[in-house]
Amino acid sequence: MSDNPFAGRTAVITGASRGIGAGLVRCFREAGVRVAGCSRTLPEGCDIAQEVDVVSESAVTGFCEEVTSAWGAIDLWINNAGILEPVSPLREVSPKDFMSHLEVNVLGVFNGTRAYIHHLRGREGGGVLMNISSGAAWQGYAGWSAYCAGKAAVDRLTESVQLEELTSGLRAYAIAPGVVDTHMQEVIRACSPEQFPMVDKFLEMKERDTFNSPEFVARHLLGYAFDPDKRPDDTLVRVPAERES
Repeated sequence: MSDNPFAGRTAVITGASRGIGAGLVRCFREAGVRVAGCSRTLPEGCDIAQEVDVVSESAVTGFCEEVTSAWGAIDLWINNAGILEPVSPLREVSPKDFMSHLEVNVLGVFNGTRAYIHHLRGREGGGVLMNISSGAAWQGYAGWSAYCAGKAAVDRLTESVQLEELTSGLRAYAIAPGVVDTHMQEVIRACSPEQFPMVDKFLEMKERDTFNSPEFVARHLLGYAFDPDKRPDDTLVRVPAERES
């Protein structure tokens, strides 16, 4: 038997083509996990890769079925796909842009969560669901009305399905990974103070390099999923800071 506790484990990661998702793909595979990744653009470095728009229920379900056909059990499903925009005072946000945001950040999580629950209920054994959330779910930020609302919805959705699926073997977590220096951070740093009054804080973080690295986040997520000694007690989980602010 392998001494690697992650060898042979299987994981699905949405939004796998860039940012945290791409970092998780790389780190998980280095740890011996087989990874199926999807995003709107074809992700690289995955054992199974597919272009999937998480807003489409049929596309997400089809991807789940394809992975199941190839591997059988999916041990870990991570709903990571998400967007930040629109960044602006709510009074300037159009209903169309607001709904487009929620379609990705909430409906996309709903579709992935639902597909994985049906997968678990169709086989023996348990599994782990991780919905990527944010500290923005815990408090409001001026200019981030859509993002804060969507991430708060992800937290409540995750808590609800954990209660609903107590008998199915599901462990569900809403994970706030901390601040990782991705394309989303570039968008934030390019904002004007009128769009996002806290932009200076994120510029300072870049200057001081106080981000969580993808490798750091990946190690914590693997521990939460597969190490009984690191299993969180709560559904809402914050990855600790890697570096002092």
